[in-house]
Amino acid sequence: MQIALGCDHHAFEMKEEIKAFLHESGHDVIDYGCYSCEAVDYPDVAFQVAKDISNKKIPRGILICGTGIGVTIAAGKVPGIRAALCHDTYSAERAQKSNNAQILTMGAKVIGIEVAKKVVETYINSEFVGGHSSRKVRKIMDGEKQFLKGEQHEETHQ
Repeated sequence: MQIALGCDHHAFEMKEEIKAFLHESGHDVIDYGCYSCEAVDYPDVAFQVAKDISNKKIPRGILICGTGIGVTIAAGKVPGIRAALCHDTYSAERAQKSNNAQILTMGAKVIGIEVAKKVVETYINSEFVGGHSSRKVRKIMDGEKQFLKGEQHEETHQ
């Protein structure tokens, strides 16, 4: 399977180990950077991975930053993308089976490399099962379209 892989500087070392793990498992990895421990802004990497997945250039991706939160939020801003932050195998499996998430996100400062490899392996080996979940995923995507058109938008004042 072709997999996009990207990170920020906090996750460079984990990305490199995940890349080697995926190659050893027979996957074609497209490395979106970063390419060193030099500081980069995670939205730049996350947006590019998510854009290419949204445009169907690559079927799935993995994004890693310090906590995983930033890349999850950034990737989720790209229309059509469902990114799932997972630090355990059950969540990784459900991200795919129940939510058809195209992007797995993780935090390099949250989990160790061996757990990360198991999470990646579980995510990659899981497939969307449809059923009742199809209805829910459709609702998410329909809601996204409505919000993009400006429907259901209410300003909140605090």
